[in-house]
Amino acid sequence: MHEWLIPLRDAVFAQVISADEVVPLYRSANAVSRERLSGTDLDLALSRGEFLMGQALLFEERNQEARLHFLEGMRLAQAVTETSPSALAWLLRAEHLSRLSHIGPWSFTVANGLDVERFANNALSFNSRSAAAQYLVAARWVFAPAAFRNLNRGISMMKAIIENSDMEKDDRFNVYSAIGFAYLQQRNRAAQARPWLERALEIYPTNRFAARLLDGIR
Repeated sequence: MHEWLIPLRDAVFAQVISADEVVPLYRSANAVSRERLSGTDLDLALSRGEFLMGQALLFEERNQEARLHFLEGMRLAQAVTETSPSALAWLLRAEHLSRLSHIGPWSFTVANGLDVERFANNALSFNSRSAAAQYLVAARWVFAPAAFRNLNRGISMMKAIIENSDMEKDDRFNVYSAIGFAYLQQRNRAAQARPWLERALEIYPTNRFAARLLDGIR
């Protein structure tokens, strides 16, 4: 990740400031991207910025505002996959689609949801150690509706990411919190969730999602 995108990423995951307060960081990151990059590199950096801004809004359940950012980010990533495909281009396309599938409507999710894994696997064909792409493949088994998930499989796949990928800060948080979430969904396994959620909160101590999950154990 470009260094000028890191403050935006960390603000989104830390959840100390509101989405409205994230906007200046988003605009600043996009401005630096336009100054320093061009072509496909610029499109991918802008796509990442759209994803992070959309995520900040999604955390606040401002879904329709978030949708606009995910749609624009996916448009940028899709253009790159069609002209200069790469691990990052396919990853971003998968990430945006995963969030759009989360927002819905259900008809969109049913029609497009399986493409998230397909796009993530395309990313892995370019870079098998992409932690974020591996996470997207594993996440369906953790976060899908109960009838479609397999928590044991999801936990196993998430743990494998730790051993078989190159993880950045947000990847570690996502994986640790997903394992904690999965254990919480299993009867009599809440105690096993605690150390994973504590590890996630060591990375982003103020993240509300992980904190709420941990509070549910106490």
